[in-house]
Amino acid sequence: MGKSVRVSTVSVVCPLYNAEEEVLDFDRSLRMQKGIKLVEVRYVLTESDDHTEDILKAAEIPFQKIKKEAFSHSLVREQAAMKAKGQVIVFLTQDVVIRDDEFLAKLVAPIVSGEAHAAYARQKTKYNNIEKYTRAHNYPTRSFTVTKKDIPKKGLKTFFFSDAAGAIDASVFRGLNGYDGKDLPISEDMYLAHKIITLGGKIKYVADAVCYHSHKFKLSELYDRYRLTGEFMKQNPEIAKHGVNSAGGGMAKSILKDAVHDKNLRVIGGYIPNMAARYVGMTRGKMSGVKMLSTKGDLPRNPKLQKNYALMRKGER
Repeated sequence: MGKSVRVSTVSVVCPLYNAEEEVLDFDRSLRMQKGIKLVEVRYVLTESDDHTEDILKAAEIPFQKIKKEAFSHSLVREQAAMKAKGQVIVFLTQDVVIRDDEFLAKLVAPIVSGEAHAAYARQKTKYNNIEKYTRAHNYPTRSFTVTKKDIPKKGLKTFFFSDAAGAIDASVFRGLNGYDGKDLPISEDMYLAHKIITLGGKIKYVADAVCYHSHKFKLSELYDRYRLTGEFMKQNPEIAKHGVNSAGGGMAKSILKDAVHDKNLRVIGGYIPNMAARYVGMTRGKMSGVKMLSTKGDLPRNPKLQKNYALMRKGER
């Protein structure tokens, strides 16, 4: 994989679901962006139980609507990205809060300059919960670039990428065939990053492109997330072989160390059940492993996965 083609136009791809409280502020934050040419925002709205559709129509914001059973984390993004007009594609989720009017310019800068083929932003949380420490572990204060040469040292972390706030050269995305037409209920961003890195590409973490992505997950929600992640790892051994347990263990130690340093009693008190939910979920997932779907036509009709949609739209990565 050679140097990224320099880009001048940007397309944003964003799935929506029950977004009535977020969508207008989110859309305004995109329209105020400076230093880039934003040619389109491709919203894909899963039929919702609230007034998101009415709000979009009233504000004359273009969107595509799909049925709940048609939703797929990978395929919704893939199909929208394949049709995108921009030379760089930015993936965002509806619950990301952008306060910097140069956020997109900073995020896509490494792709524009040819320094990297993909990039992802720094995510912070407004809460003083355990997510504060997972975010600090996954999104440090300094930028860096990873390549295939980093695999022996970083292991699984080499393929860390987030499509909650990430960008990729459109020609690279299409050249890699996106997510290969697979219906991935989780970790589609890691799947894509693995392809980029193993084929000789570069991914940059851009620490000065900051957004806010905040959640308060229940233990049952964490369990479900990690069960799906375990299934993903079982189905993708070429990724899992780089150290799932070591990556998780490193984050667990980092969380505890920082929480003790801050004397964050709430996090310390909930640490063991939180980590247990993650570990048990991951273990159960690796023991089961439902076969991934592959499609070349319409989005898959897979009701079994839909119950996780409301949770999965809130990414923790």
